[in-house]
Amino acid sequence: MGAADLTHRFDGESVGRALELVGERWTLLILREAFFGVQRFGQFARNLNIPRPTLSSRLRMLVVAGLLERVPYSRDPERHEYRLTDAGRELFAAIVVLMRWGDEHLPSPDGAPIVLRHHTCGELVDPRLVCVRCGDEITARNVTPEAGPGFRDQG
Repeated sequence: MGAADLTHRFDGESVGRALELVGERWTLLILREAFFGVQRFGQFARNLNIPRPTLSSRLRMLVVAGLLERVPYSRDPERHEYRLTDAGRELFAAIVVLMRWGDEHLPSPDGAPIVLRHHTCGELVDPRLVCVRCGDEITARNVTPEAGPGFRDQG
């Protein structure tokens, strides 16, 4: 008996949809900068050394997608800054997990270029994905994917 064809399970799948929005390198780096307090166009351009037309395009897309909001801070001349929305802030964990993975698996010889200090306890964080119900760490080995309410069985 052959294996069932499960390729259809990826139609409309959440990771693919999210990557369509934020999967491009500059987009994630812009979000990283926003998480660390950058709000102005010039700051993004300097920190990232990104071509200005590319930055303008990505910022516009992030505003349209609802991850950043464009807020005026000067009228003469008219200037805007970019602030994370609630939806944008919720991507923080994804950026931190990528940062942690990069520090561990693609380390700089001098060590991590950025560390995060936890305000509550004052210690450097070692971020982990944990179950909100039991507190155990979530890994690829201790979870099982199951069909969710949006799953479309096409078999």
